[in-house]
Amino acid sequence: MATRLPSSSLVLLLTLAALPAQDPPRVHTNRPTGKELLKLPKEEDAFGFIVFGDRTGGPVEGISVLEQAVTDTNLLDPDLVLTVGDLVNGYNAQDAWMAQAAEYKAAMAKLRMPWFPVSGNHDIYWRGANKPVGEHETNFEATFGPLWYAVQHKQCWFVVLHSDEGNAATGEKDFNKPECQQMSEAQFAWLSETLQKAKAARHVFVFLHHPRWLTRYGTDWDRVHKLLATNGNVTAVFAGHIHRMRFDGVRDGIQYFTVASVGAHLEFEAPQAGYLHQFHVVTVRKEGITVAALPVGTVLDPLQITGALSEDVDLAHGSMRPTLVECVAAGGNEATSADGSVDALVTLRCSNPTSRPLEFELIPAASDGFVFRPDHQHVIVPAGKEATTTFAVRRAADPLALFVLPQLEVRCDYLAVHRRIGLPRRTFPCELPPPPALGERRAAREGVLVLDGKTACVEWPAANATLPDGPFTVECWVRGEDLRGRRAIVARTETSEFGLFGSDGEVDFLVYLGDRYVTAKSTQAVLVPGRWHHVAGVFDGEMVRCYVDGKVAGEATGRGARKTNTLPLFVGADPNGTGAPTSFFAGTLDDVRISRVARYGKDAFTPPVQHERDASTVWLLPCDVDFGPWAIDASGNRAHGKRRGTAHCTLESRPGVK
Repeated sequence: MATRLPSSSLVLLLTLAALPAQDPPRVHTNRPTGKELLKLPKEEDAFGFIVFGDRTGGPVEGISVLEQAVTDTNLLDPDLVLTVGDLVNGYNAQDAWMAQAAEYKAAMAKLRMPWFPVSGNHDIYWRGANKPVGEHETNFEATFGPLWYAVQHKQCWFVVLHSDEGNAATGEKDFNKPECQQMSEAQFAWLSETLQKAKAARHVFVFLHHPRWLTRYGTDWDRVHKLLATNGNVTAVFAGHIHRMRFDGVRDGIQYFTVASVGAHLEFEAPQAGYLHQFHVVTVRKEGITVAALPVGTVLDPLQITGALSEDVDLAHGSMRPTLVECVAAGGNEATSADGSVDALVTLRCSNPTSRPLEFELIPAASDGFVFRPDHQHVIVPAGKEATTTFAVRRAADPLALFVLPQLEVRCDYLAVHRRIGLPRRTFPCELPPPPALGERRAAREGVLVLDGKTACVEWPAANATLPDGPFTVECWVRGEDLRGRRAIVARTETSEFGLFGSDGEVDFLVYLGDRYVTAKSTQAVLVPGRWHHVAGVFDGEMVRCYVDGKVAGEATGRGARKTNTLPLFVGADPNGTGAPTSFFAGTLDDVRISRVARYGKDAFTPPVQHERDASTVWLLPCDVDFGPWAIDASGNRAHGKRRGTAHCTLESRPGVK
């Protein structure tokens, strides 16, 4: 009795039977399923060729553009290369023409594949005495090849035409005159005969210099087109001359392309509109062609992108931010003043940690009243070195306007062995120093520091955050809005230093003494969202204590030296190992004070409504007003903090503050 297959198995067998047989197999795996989902690549005799545009009419360095196109083409490795004419600047006599032809051929000799020339008017027109019949036609054929010819390759024909035969009666050559734009009967007859020979070809491609299908460049292209169309297998026509790229559509199945330039003169540069140095890349398959245009110099050699270069460029990108060396007064006043005026000489340092030179361009933005002289600077920094440059910076006093640091755009080129590598532009604030007198006295208004719990905090840079070992106090007024999770109030922890936290409404103060953190922590949530509290952390050399509203909320015994770090201190956040802020506080803070003394002991105390500075004050943030990017330090030490994210002071008086 025959076994009956399940319907699903029958469907699978029928599906597999319908798949094309692989003989021999082209997909190899030891997996039981999924093999039939892989589509196989085409196997027919496909190939590619490249078409170069004009070389002439451009600057002398245009030959370098041609040489770069040759380098690009070798990386793409097509079967062959064709030009569309104007190989030499021409319009000269014998000796100069020969020198230019030799220069062109020397550049093209570096191609690893054959190339085939087309004649253009620059290649043919003679200027000077003793002009021969046909002008430079004889020189062209003796140097480059026939004026018209055809080449067979992989079941395709490449037909090259001569579009500058001139006036049949007078011999005059002038591509602007209709009577000089006719194809001779001799060339037309040859073309007709050649197309008949190519009748069985998969594709026929035609190349000439002038785009004769444009009426301003031809009056008899219709009869040529008719001949091409009648053959039935002419796929595309390529021309040059106009130094800009364009596609004129498909006519009777024939695509018409004009190639731009490989070193020739450009009327202007507009790459997206075809005004550029480029070449056409053509992929040929049995069913048709695909054409892409590549700008010269955009083909990368992966062998040149070495690991060393990759690491170098990464270093270069990370070093683009200039550092402030000094900011000195240019006149008799301060370099920066609390009235918003600036009159300074600013010296910036550019560093190069790479193994190749870097070229920096520093461009200050002229905004918010700032004027820079000069308006930009170029700095070339040798490998492993530093270099400085100086700007004069001025800004008129404007006490009513916000003071915003000017922006500095930095451009950087990595000068590799074979090319200049431009890095993405970056913009940084030009780090002017705060006015010296900033914070010498309290502001006339009261305010608080607003923190969003996401990006906002105040940074006390490591260079300024020097707290002597021994007893110290951290304290402030705090009103939390969202106390859920880890919330730093004042912190510099990273297996070292200290931190005052209000996480989940609990207050804890931790100090790294010896080889561990000693932590004083409240036994329950003591911070009420929306309510002002005075919080403090104290280390007196023997005990670590935290306080809430003048009462001890937690304590722990601890002795030893405090382990330090080089990270910034944050108000409203805690640094991670790289110095970036984390564990943001959500709410408002006021009167943040750090002191090199234990201000409170085991007894309860009445929290001061406002913290004042004294000889033991290291840092004091009244949080009343902002000036520029700085959080003003009123300790007298001029160690102003930097506001980050959305941190800002707003007008508000805490209860009890007059």
